[in-house]
Amino acid sequence: MSAVVRVDGELTIYRAAELKPLLLALPPGDGAIELDLAQVSEIDTAGVQLLLLARREAQALSRPWQIGARSAAVDDALALLGLRHLTGAAA
Repeated sequence: MSAVVRVDGELTIYRAAELKPLLLALPPGDGAIELDLAQVSEIDTAGVQLLLLARREAQALSRPWQIGARSAAVDDALALLGLRHLTGAAA
């Protein structure tokens, strides 16, 4: 069973300090972690760095991790940076 972590609003450098604990505090258990980014209105490289850090932390604990629902802003940023594989979509 997967645990869903939802982020809404901006995923930018201006909220990085606020969002880092949310993204790094993995829900208890050993199931998969799925990020719901459908309500993210804006994302910058600091936001992408947080996503990659969260992924690395989950992998260190052998927990599957992926981005599920996502906004157009998230899709565009991941495509631009060649990171669409984080969503399970073709690159």
